[in-house]
Amino acid sequence: MKTIHNPFKEKQSIELTVGTFIISTILFMLYIISNGNSMVLVIAWPFALGAIIVNAIMFIHLMDRFIHFPEHRKDIGMKILILLSNIPILFFYYLIVMKS
Repeated sequence: MKTIHNPFKEKQSIELTVGTFIISTILFMLYIISNGNSMVLVIAWPFALGAIIVNAIMFIHLMDRFIHFPEHRKDIGMKILILLSNIPILFFYYLIVMKS
């Protein structure tokens, strides 16, 4: 009997990860290009807070799916790792902004 792999169809976590990464990178580049203009921070800090909240909700959602769908753990685990990959990148951006 042949086993059919049915991947986990949830795509919102990847879209959220890519979207927050792109917007964060654009805001970071604007801050660097503007030589540390504080107006960019007025936009960036509320976005960062919102992104943290939304990403935390998505993480909790994925962990719930990871627990309840053991047959899809590999796919869900990869999505969790991709979601968490934004943390070191954004921490690096934060360190650069705080040192300037």
